[in-house]
Amino acid sequence: MRILAVAPQPFFSSRGTPLSVYYRTLLLAEQGAEVDVLTYGAGKDIDVPGVRVLRIPRLRWFEPIPVGPSWQKALLDVLLAIWTIGALLRNRYQAVDAHEEAVFWCRFLKPLFRFRLIYDMHSSLPQQLRNFEFTTSRLLIGLFRWLERSCLRSAEVVITVCPDLHDYALRVGVPQQRLLLIENSLFEEVQLRRTDGEDPDTAVQQLRHFAPEHPVVLYAGTLEVYQGVEMLVKAFARVVAARPEVRLLIVGGNDAQVQKLRALADTLGLGERCVLTGHMRRSQVLLQAASAAILVSPRIYGTNTPLKIYEHLASGRPMVATRILSHTQVLDDSVCRLVEPTPEALADGLLATLAEPEEAARRARNAAALFERQYSRPVYAGKIRQLLERLR
Repeated sequence: MRILAVAPQPFFSSRGTPLSVYYRTLLLAEQGAEVDVLTYGAGKDIDVPGVRVLRIPRLRWFEPIPVGPSWQKALLDVLLAIWTIGALLRNRYQAVDAHEEAVFWCRFLKPLFRFRLIYDMHSSLPQQLRNFEFTTSRLLIGLFRWLERSCLRSAEVVITVCPDLHDYALRVGVPQQRLLLIENSLFEEVQLRRTDGEDPDTAVQQLRHFAPEHPVVLYAGTLEVYQGVEMLVKAFARVVAARPEVRLLIVGGNDAQVQKLRALADTLGLGERCVLTGHMRRSQVLLQAASAAILVSPRIYGTNTPLKIYEHLASGRPMVATRILSHTQVLDDSVCRLVEPTPEALADGLLATLAEPEEAARRARNAAALFERQYSRPVYAGKIRQLLERLR
């Protein structure tokens, strides 16, 4: 089967949706599909047999392309829609895997080119407009809501990445037999072309400042507001007041975000107890997670489950996460310590986890067992087989 995947992101880059696109494409190719990935000009090329990356022209003055809705993405999507038509004219695809807003134009191209449409729904786009404060226009949000529902009903298969989106699609009338829940639960090393390989990450050298007697609380991910990392830094100031030997490692974010958090940490007197590395290679992040005392996800709002949650489950390390739907649709108190999204509650949860190592280890074992049952690679591969069977 030949599939066109349309990915309106800088692909590949090490952040949420591009990672999801990569693993979806990798597993499709492993099961015999030929996949063309049509994407933005920015991004690293991958090296996966059976996968070809097609790009629109790279417009460097639009970079860096921010996470979430933006005027840069809106303009790049116009080019991507035009290039989609070109790809469909030049090649015969049995199916189109439209990621996120790409479904808006693929839905209208479907009757012209007679392909089977997969709506790869990583989030609710009207909700994204509000969450990222892109617009408060009821007219624009209403238009996106109408488009989204039209696309949901038009697609042969709708892939959702978390139970909340799955339930939302059911509520708007998508039949259960056209829905497929595929969580973003893979995190093996990405196969990049050698010429695009990342340089060794010098920031990892800072970790050597943490002597073995210092338990490390690790956060790894983007530093967008909804991730709650500012709250984490404030909570950590309370932690070190009680346990001065503990250290905080924050991995991810762009330079401006890192500088802002560094200033907050310095204002709170954290100094070298808090290290911010910026971007780090994924393999290095997993290496550091394996030795952390606690893995933390302090997200303050949202409904999509972060990719890091599946990594945390599999790691066998103790977890602390906020008690919001993003987390509770996957996690419960048997696998991690859930806390309210406030600095005080987060600090209490971190301190309790440090104070009760046997209980923390028990929950970590439960988490690893849950991952193997519901989210491991064989489970993911089985869902991709279901997808291909539905398209045939």
